[in-house]
Amino acid sequence: MRREIKKHLFDIKTSIDSIFDYLGETRNFYEYQKNKLLRRGIEREIEIIGEATNRILKLDPSIKIENARQIVDTRNWVIHGYDKVDDVVVWGIVSNHLPKLKIEIENLLEEN
Repeated sequence: MRREIKKHLFDIKTSIDSIFDYLGETRNFYEYQKNKLLRRGIEREIEIIGEATNRILKLDPSIKIENARQIVDTRNWVIHGYDKVDDVVVWGIVSNHLPKLKIEIENLLEEN
């Protein structure tokens, strides 16, 4: 695996870890929804995850990241549709998709 791809994979892992750090052990949607700084921080990390995924796909379109295209699309939605970002959708991504993505990214990093 190319060094540049590994760097982007590491960036994804770091952003996922940061999101989980921001939320702490007691993840609470209502606390998330009330805290603008927390929401913006998580949205920024989602942007980084999407941009890093996009760069990986440009370097190696065959890389095995499930839902890679949707990850990039989510990044675009958060950036370009900032006024339409839905807290419930972001919370669903954080709760349901990021734990799986983290495992997937860690496995890719361990391969080489």
